[in-house]
Amino acid sequence: MSLQLAEQFEANEQYDQAYEAYKAAHQQNPDDLGILERLGHIALILDKKDEAADHYNEILKKDLTNALAYEQLISIYENTNRYKYYVYRGNKNSLEGKLEFAINDFKKAVAAATEPTQAAMTRLALANLYRQTGNEMKAIDEYNMLLSGDELHEEMFLQLADIYLKEEAYPSAVDTLLKAKQKGFDSLRINEGLAAVYLKSGRADKAIECTKDPLVTIQCMLELGQGKEAFEKLNALPEEVKKHPRYYTLMAQYYYSSKDFDKALETIDLYNQVVPNSPLTYQMRALVFDEKGDEYNSYLNWGRYHILRKDIDMATHEFLNAVQIKDDDVDLLFELAQILETNGEVDHASEYYEKIVKIDPKNKEALKKLAQYREGLGDYRMQAYFLEKAYEVDSRDLTLMKNLAKAYEKNRANSRAVEILTRYLDLVSDPVEIKMVQEKLNKLESLGASDAQESEGLIDKIMRFFSRK
Repeated sequence: MSLQLAEQFEANEQYDQAYEAYKAAHQQNPDDLGILERLGHIALILDKKDEAADHYNEILKKDLTNALAYEQLISIYENTNRYKYYVYRGNKNSLEGKLEFAINDFKKAVAAATEPTQAAMTRLALANLYRQTGNEMKAIDEYNMLLSGDELHEEMFLQLADIYLKEEAYPSAVDTLLKAKQKGFDSLRINEGLAAVYLKSGRADKAIECTKDPLVTIQCMLELGQGKEAFEKLNALPEEVKKHPRYYTLMAQYYYSSKDFDKALETIDLYNQVVPNSPLTYQMRALVFDEKGDEYNSYLNWGRYHILRKDIDMATHEFLNAVQIKDDDVDLLFELAQILETNGEVDHASEYYEKIVKIDPKNKEALKKLAQYREGLGDYRMQAYFLEKAYEVDSRDLTLMKNLAKAYEKNRANSRAVEILTRYLDLVSDPVEIKMVQEKLNKLESLGASDAQESEGLIDKIMRFFSRK
């Protein structure tokens, strides 16, 4: 009832009464953003800007992407608080993906900050924006300015160390985390971060001194050649820990280092069930096959690893090596053809689709790909030929039937187009589609068979064409 009353007061421009009524409605429905928006709006009408700002901030706590709240807060603070003005404008630009504008706003906010905490938090946001735009060096500069001040937080050290780690600047990452400990942040996160850097840089002896994570400890032991002790610790882990993906990677590492490659591959398969289609799965398999001397499966898995890492050139290179060893694996040939096609090498891709069809003449997808390729060349006869072969494999593929009918039209084989579309009508149920196809049929039937060539049959013509070559 109070909400209806509030709306009535507002409609009558009785804003003081409306404001109080909306407050009461908000108490009854604290999660209703519409009421909060009305509170903010009327607070502005009543020139209660601080209260309006509180209402819009409350909206943002519930909905960080609320554009109206940002716009109103920007307007509220434009002439009263330049720091907040730039922060809200920067946040809005960031959410809208306008990162360069957001960076400029946060730089201005740093300059307008009146308290050290404001400047520190804004610099932290600025550093994150630099990272999002790939400007790691400017991000590093911001973190270093933060760490030279008094407003410190462990997150600053961790984020800077993470940049150094990704850049493989391991000594700098270690120095950053050691500095965090010197500044009093001798926390679990800092120590585990330090262990991760040491492990990544090949210093398992130092990592094991820092970590309290049993899985990291076991990894350190494996790296240090303490396989037997590591295996005992792995078997002694609680059952809930044994469901963790890292448990499987460590078991696989143990079997790999013990030269028990079959067990390693079994464990990698278990990991893949927990984390399906991860690049790490294919990387681990490739390393095992490398050690086994199985070049074909090594190339195959490295190729799939690089596909998941979006490195198409390396994936192509690995698959081409695999095909040199074994050229009758249809799945591999299809993967290779697809990545070549993705890379714009359609002519090269078509060669592999042709290889697939020679091995498996009923491979519908390869036949459709070859039809598409021939259409792109303007070779409509061969397009129809491959579509006919695909139709022989699956005579209920509606899209295929429509494409075949169009191909027949291009070849002026109207009666064949009519025949396919008539069969198509027997399968389709959408009344709109039925009407469109019926109109097409009426048009084709009015044209009749285009010429005597059609009576030969399209496949017959194509076979004679091949016999002349």
